[in-house]
Amino acid sequence: MLTARQRLQALTPLPALLTLPVLLALLTLCLALPAASPAQASGVGTASRNPVVLVHGYNADPGVWGALRADLRAAGYTDAELFSFGYDTHQSVNEVLAGRLGAYVDQVRRETGAAEVDVVSHSFGSLVSRWYVKFGGGAAAVDHWVSLAGPNRGTSTAWACALWDQACRDMTPGSYVVRNLNSGDETPGAVKYATFWSDCDEIVNPDDSVPLTGATNTPVGCLDHNDLLGDDGTSAGVRAFLGS
Repeated sequence: MLTARQRLQALTPLPALLTLPVLLALLTLCLALPAASPAQASGVGTASRNPVVLVHGYNADPGVWGALRADLRAAGYTDAELFSFGYDTHQSVNEVLAGRLGAYVDQVRRETGAAEVDVVSHSFGSLVSRWYVKFGGGAAAVDHWVSLAGPNRGTSTAWACALWDQACRDMTPGSYVVRNLNSGDETPGAVKYATFWSDCDEIVNPDDSVPLTGATNTPVGCLDHNDLLGDDGTSAGVRAFLGS
């Protein structure tokens, strides 16, 4: 059996270089090195992504965005990056609703720390969000703007409810809202614009009311007005555009 002295002598001595001053210097160096972020540690890219604000259409609510929200989450977005602007389309005129959207976007930017947001709108929501971008200061806060089946040049079907509903009057061809939105530059500022439209939309009439000069205008085939909200091809096009 080894004696205590023999066991001590059998231990491998520390290399001569690892003196106390050297150990202290190495410890200081390790503490000074920046820690890898979770994204870096997992190999995931750290490129920033804009939060998305979804703006529903006439007589609807944020629930219409269920399919697109699911697709965006599947593409990597988190719930903290997806926001739905809810509003009563019967409550006020387009300009007032656009102002409320602007306040909501400002709130999203404060919450997320994002300089800009992406806006995806459906139907009447296209007029609300376009007014915000063109006349409400939104050109400085919106990076991508998307219109799904928006009556951007008006729709004749809105005459059916124009007598008693302001939103319907706003959507009629030649209305104050439509006329001002399409005067001059239809797609102002550095915002990237896109529209998606159906050639057999039963609500937007004529069908070519949706495309805008200066926007990326994508026909989606023969889809009903609300079917664009859940169509896989339209969803893929929206996601590709937001990533451009």
